Amino acid sequence: MNGALGFVLRRVAGAVITLLAVSVIVYVVFYVTPGNVAQISCGPRCSPEQVHQVAQQLRLDDPLYLRYWHFLTGVLAGQDYSTGTSVAHCPAPCLGLSYRSDQQVTDIILTKLPISLSLVFGAMVLWLLLGVGTGVLSAWRRGRFTERALTGLTLAGMATPVFVLGLVLMIVVCGQLELLPFPEYVAFSDDPEQWAWNLLLPWLTLALTEAAYFARMTRAAVLETLAEDHIRTFRAYGVGERAIVGRHALRGALAPVIALNANDFGSAVGGAALTETLFGLPGIGQELVHAVTVVDLPVVTGMVLVIAFFVVLANAVADVLYAAADRRVVLT
Repeated sequence: MNGALGFVLRRVAGAVITLLAVSVIVYVVFYVTPGNVAQISCGPRCSPEQVHQVAQQLRLDDPLYLRYWHFLTGVLAGQDYSTGTSVAHCPAPCLGLSYRSDQQVTDIILTKLPISLSLVFGAMVLWLLLGVGTGVLSAWRRGRFTERALTGLTLAGMATPVFVLGLVLMIVVCGQLELLPFPEYVAFSDDPEQWAWNLLLPWLTLALTEAAYFARMTRAAVLETLAEDHIRTFRAYGVGERAIVGRHALRGALAPVIALNANDFGSAVGGAALTETLFGLPGIGQELVHAVTVVDLPVVTGMVLVIAFFVVLANAVADVLYAAADRRVVLT
């Protein structure tokens, strides 16, 4: 028990340190750049007074370490911002104010985040079911026609860009067959059934590409486990092939699947911009692309940190799942 608790505490501490390091890197990359940061952030049409106001908000006259400290304390404790005619309070966690809309970055993220999480969670369930199931079946039927067919489908899924796959599915499923409506996001709290139906096609689009990678990795990991000595022992004692693959080989293949799923889930929260744009889902990825286009640095910084948070969180959860699957991990 103490070993498990110590393992979890070490992973939590490591996650916090990683997030701090990421925040430093992100802040330096976005705010310590050549040129007039205030002018770039404000835009080419801003007047000198507006540029000066942006420079005051960014505290460009302060030393770099002090500016980062103000940013960090704003995240942890909140801070006040001058809007020119009044002072606006940004409660913790404060990631700044958008230069384009004067909205709090935290409010923008909280508006977009449920959409991205709805997309990623649903797609994750599908890519795990399809990918792991296909990989196990391919390893079980190795050397037969089933394996060759599944391998071909897997390679096709890996080679097909997500926007091509999404367009084909939308044209065929929504346009020609009319099996599903054209996607239009509906909040889960408003209508759970319509929420699922409208997200089914985006889930499939994102999941099919990711499932191909999971199928390849699962197949390789299961085949590697099937070649180990303890599997030969099970076979010598007359254990059936289905039980060997389902109970023993699959468990030995869980580690790489967990690692890949942690990375894919965290990056997909902000990296599914193509899928969100294709299906008109106003999520984190689409908003991040827009913020980069208009050079809205507080929004870009805040969203990059949120994406980093989910990547770190997913990997921390993966470490805990490692420990649940293999008790020896707790001792390391």
